Amino acid sequence: MNEIPRTTAEGEFVQIKKIGNSLGLILSKDILSRLKLKEGDKLHIVEQTERGIKLSPYNPKHAKAMEIARRSFSTYADTYKALAK
Repeated sequence: MNEIPRTTAEGEFVQIKKIGNSLGLILSKDILSRLKLKEGDKLHIVEQTERGIKLSPYNPKHAKAMEIARRSFSTYADTYKALAK
């Protein structure tokens, strides 16, 4: 299980492995370090065309919700201040 990811001209890759009753990917310490990931971090799956996926710690749905909240706080700042009293 301590297999080092292989490197090709296109970059590093890992294989899907059986882990218990599930399948998973094992990322090397080097990759985890470069991406600043640690055990327990969540990665969001973004499906792309032609069987591709993108794994990202960035959640586009959360980012959109935060943008809506920021606009609301900006637009209704006085109302939120009054409610906070």
